[in-house]
Amino acid sequence: MKKIDQYIQGWLRHRTVLLDLLDLIHNEHTHYKPWNDAFSLGALAVHIADSMDMFVQAVKNGKFTLPAASNQFNQFESMDDVRKIVAEYTEKTKIDLQALTDSHLEQVFEFNQFVASGQIWLDTAKDHEIHHKGQLFTYARLIGIEKLPFFIVQPPRR
Repeated sequence: MKKIDQYIQGWLRHRTVLLDLLDLIHNEHTHYKPWNDAFSLGALAVHIADSMDMFVQAVKNGKFTLPAASNQFNQFESMDDVRKIVAEYTEKTKIDLQALTDSHLEQVFEFNQFVASGQIWLDTAKDHEIHHKGQLFTYARLIGIEKLPFFIVQPPRR
């Protein structure tokens, strides 16, 4: 098994839980914010997907390029829109990850004065996703969702 295949399996276990969590959230909570300056629930979900894509593109290209201001960050009105955006990013990211080679994982490049290998940047991306997924779990509890999906170590269902 290639290194990247193991990474994809681990990442998909987390992304599947995110997709399951988003399935539980109704449209009236799309723009819910626990405080004024917080990401809305929908924006935080899109941020997770958009950021992972940014990291994967950086590893693929050997340099970071911040997403354009016209990205899908606020291009949604409902949770249905958010789920669609996250699902589309998930498929795109999976395909882009599968195209990465050991050379991509070993290349070293800089972002914000930090220098690391492609593998380290991908690990950082997964940690970033896990961090924000935890925030979404808190948002879900705050809007009254009691039964949340549970992360287990098994192959993803999607």
